[in-house]
Amino acid sequence: MTVTLEVAEGVGTLRLDRPPMNALDVATQDRLKELAEEATGRQDVRAVVIYGGEKVFAAGADIKEMQVMDHAAMVLRARALQDSFTAVARIPKPVVAAITGYALGGGCELALCADYRIAADNAKLGQPEILLGLIPGAGGTQRLSRLIGPSKAKDLIFTGRQVKADEALTLGLVDRVVPAAEVYEAAHAWAAKLAQGPAIALRAAKESIDTGLETDIDTGLAVERNWFAGLFATEDRERGMRSFVEEGPGKAKFL
Repeated sequence: MTVTLEVAEGVGTLRLDRPPMNALDVATQDRLKELAEEATGRQDVRAVVIYGGEKVFAAGADIKEMQVMDHAAMVLRARALQDSFTAVARIPKPVVAAITGYALGGGCELALCADYRIAADNAKLGQPEILLGLIPGAGGTQRLSRLIGPSKAKDLIFTGRQVKADEALTLGLVDRVVPAAEVYEAAHAWAAKLAQGPAIALRAAKESIDTGLETDIDTGLAVERNWFAGLFATEDRERGMRSFVEEGPGKAKFL
């Protein structure tokens, strides 16, 4: 399989495994969507790590496969391409990308689907599609601009240049940089901590933030308001408030 889902202690690792560079061909895209939907539905998955292995996250699309596709073929494929990445972005649980080596083109777009990005100190990220006479097609023009702002996104997309981990951190493209040997461990620790949190409240927080970024503030506030009130019907809310009153803040243990 080109993508696998391994689950341990509440953390599901979506592992890309298509040597040597984890090129995202059609089969890999479809498998990614399938497993993202599985992670969404599984109750034993409470947080997710996206990982490409020790050497490379994903160096982009399979260019040889795309080269033989004409306009008609890509019209049929483009929606499925986006849908596979959107399935990852819409996992209603905390998702962290553990970025090693190259995260270029589709690889960078996949990292953008995560809620948090931890990169190796030797990582390189970028959207080089313009060098092929193309633009990003798996959400890059939309998610990158929302993450780092339009002018910085345009610089990366217009030039197709690659940025090293330190610049990616400055741009806000990644959230943390660690030694290469520690990337997966750091990402798993982030996910494992959140896997112990209140699952419904985390889902509510993610949906409220993401919806608010995609719509007007009044709609975003309505989503937040409805979730906030709805959480008062959950056992986690009762548990969290009871623990706060009886033991002090930060000591609640959630199911």
